[in-house]
Amino acid sequence: MRSLAHLINRAAPGIVLLAAVLLSACDGGTAAPTASMVASTQAQPTLTVTAVESSATPTAVPLIAFVNGEPISLASYQAELARLQAALSSPTGAPTGTPDDTPNGTPNGTPDGTELATENEQRVLDELIDQTLLAQSAAEAGFSVDDALLQDRYDRLVLALGSPQALQDWIAENGYTDETFRQDLRRAVAAAWMRDQVIAAVPETLEQVHARQILLATAEEANQVLAELRGGKDFAELAATYDPQAGGELGWFPRGYLFGKELENAAFSLQAGEYSQVIETAAGFHILQVIERNPQQPLSADARYVLQAQALQDWLKQRRSQSEIQVISP
Repeated sequence: MRSLAHLINRAAPGIVLLAAVLLSACDGGTAAPTASMVASTQAQPTLTVTAVESSATPTAVPLIAFVNGEPISLASYQAELARLQAALSSPTGAPTGTPDDTPNGTPNGTPDGTELATENEQRVLDELIDQTLLAQSAAEAGFSVDDALLQDRYDRLVLALGSPQALQDWIAENGYTDETFRQDLRRAVAAAWMRDQVIAAVPETLEQVHARQILLATAEEANQVLAELRGGKDFAELAATYDPQAGGELGWFPRGYLFGKELENAAFSLQAGEYSQVIETAAGFHILQVIERNPQQPLSADARYVLQAQALQDWLKQRRSQSEIQVISP
């Protein structure tokens, strides 16, 4: 599962209800990046945890994990897993967006059922652990979800679904009691607050470069174009030849935004008007030209989204390294 910010901003109302109600807490949220060259946000690394056997008695609340001694209930995990599986599945039961003709383990291209289930289970567990870490940090920072705030979020869900009974039906269908649902909602609200503190630390302006590129399919083509540039050809004219629509325009971007460190390092090593050597990436062979630089250029919405996602990921990684996480074998 992506970072908490990603889940909350992209959740469909009525599918992931805890995420939907927290949209109001995400004042700095933006649309997902659309530029083809942006750095992709990585999924959280697989947990390194201590697995322990469940010692719960038949009357105890079944648990799935402890995070710094705080329990995560099995009911919470199962409810989130069910919602994720519903969100990822089409009416036919195939994961949304999976091409039927793509070979990937089965004739119709869908992953093996066990593999898919295991992946989803890990994603949900990671998300719940991350949410708990965020909520714990919120408490350490002095933020608390009092009964009035909790009721406000609860009432918003009632409004979103149309009636108190609709919410009660949803709670029952997803394996909650009203008490356990409110516990999870309290944690989610606190986690959203802490998430917003982390991503708010990303500044509005940063050092950036404005660049264009010429992207070629082969090294031979790229070297030929580089020779033409060295022979006096205009970079903008050549870029327009290979990219008539955009002219190779990459716009303004900060460090951490482009896909691939090689491109980023080249861009920030050039002065205005200079162009790079041929740079090979998974996308092809690039030649960059820096048009202008600004030490305090306002971030675009896309760039700020990417940097905020990375900031949250880095924060969670550090927090995990400082925490004791135990996963309970069912």
